[in-house]
Amino acid sequence: MMTFDYSASAELFIPKKGKAGVRQPLSYRRFASAAEAIRFAVEDFPAIRTLGAWMRVGDQRFNGDDIRRLYESNSYPRRGRRVRKSS
Repeated sequence: MMTFDYSASAELFIPKKGKAGVRQPLSYRRFASAAEAIRFAVEDFPAIRTLGAWMRVGDQRFNGDDIRRLYESNSYPRRGRRVRKSS
């Protein structure tokens, strides 16, 4: 199994909402670390999988399911991670 570098810089691409069937430009955000991008994607943007967002770290590309798996991994740095309370 390949080791993932959570400290590597990352780019997050999120399709903008638009009319069905009309291709929309991507919203782009750069992060100093993949851990920050993953936290943002999962905790602040929970619809990441349904909207087709993806992340690039170096030459690797990760879809929404991959991002969720990285977040849930035992290797993910937990420091500073917010805990969401259910209503």
